[in-house]
Amino acid sequence: MKAKATIRLKFLTEQQAETMLKSLKIETEHPTTVRSHTVLQKEGKHLTLKVEAKDTVALRATLNAYLRWVNSILNVFRVLETQ
Repeated sequence: MKAKATIRLKFLTEQQAETMLKSLKIETEHPTTVRSHTVLQKEGKHLTLKVEAKDTVALRATLNAYLRWVNSILNVFRVLETQ
């Protein structure tokens, strides 16, 4: 692997971090490409995404996908808070 990135996200609660981990875990277990590999780790209210890719194009695509999924899940959290 030639390109690497680590992103650490902080959530309001440990439960949100756990829900995010469970929601994204399936993507790490069944990746759609062999060009990148992602590891998720939860520490309290923090979720860490570690991505390794064969090139920067694959790294960017993987990061964009995960960040879009994170954003979608955060939107669900917001909707649930208003209910």
